[in-house]
Amino acid sequence: MKEHLTIMKITRSSMVERRSQFLESNLLTVTAMFLSSVSCSRPLWGFPALSSASSFFPPRKHHGKASGIFASLETENLALTRVVFLLFEELKKDFDIPVTSQVSLARHKFTDDCEAAINEQINVEYSVSYVYHSLYAYFDRDNIALKGLAKLSRNLMKEKREHAEKLMEYQNIRGGRVKLHPILLPLSEFEHAEKGDALYAVELALSLEKLTNEKLLSLHNVILLNLIMTCIQNPESKVLLTALPVEAIKKISEYVAQLRLVGKGHGVWHFDQMLLHEGGAA
Repeated sequence: MKEHLTIMKITRSSMVERRSQFLESNLLTVTAMFLSSVSCSRPLWGFPALSSASSFFPPRKHHGKASGIFASLETENLALTRVVFLLFEELKKDFDIPVTSQVSLARHKFTDDCEAAINEQINVEYSVSYVYHSLYAYFDRDNIALKGLAKLSRNLMKEKREHAEKLMEYQNIRGGRVKLHPILLPLSEFEHAEKGDALYAVELALSLEKLTNEKLLSLHNVILLNLIMTCIQNPESKVLLTALPVEAIKKISEYVAQLRLVGKGHGVWHFDQMLLHEGGAA
């Protein structure tokens, strides 16, 4: 019996010692994880990244003043860390807001190159729309009377002007200044001895759409180079990407192919009637 009690005491003592060793080992592991998270640029899971080991412990009192890392509005020249975000330290003097009425209050991270490129594209859109407006006036004459081609020209003119207005609105949103340039006088006569006026006008429209597309792609490049499009999600990307005239290029290319098949004369009149009543050629 005495031997049995002695064995039980030894066993219990051994279990207590093992448990103590286990707890000590775990404590060392957790401490190591804490200390490694201090120096890691990316914190371990479950432990926030701190700038120093003292950040884990509460501030201590020395002569009535607290020590340690803490958020204080009284600290003026404290370097920014990942622990404390000092809002007013980030703001520039006078909140970086212009005081003169000649400078946009809304302008922010908008370069002069982007402003100039948008103004150039506005001029391109208005110049192309001016040609389409002249085509509309030509085909709407009583001695030409191709109402379908007149309708097509007017619709293309409206699209270009609407896009120019969207670019102007965006320019104002970003704090830029819209500067309209002179527009060259377009042609007023579109008769062509070999092709006829219909085919000549539609080929001209195809060339204008390709030119507009090329200029828009150049504008995209300027914006990307100046890092305005964090780009693909900002409003300018929606304005520009939806304005690419790729669908118009495809449609007008089909019109050119069809007019080349029908030639001049009666076939042109049938083609024009399709444009007028169905919104496109068969």
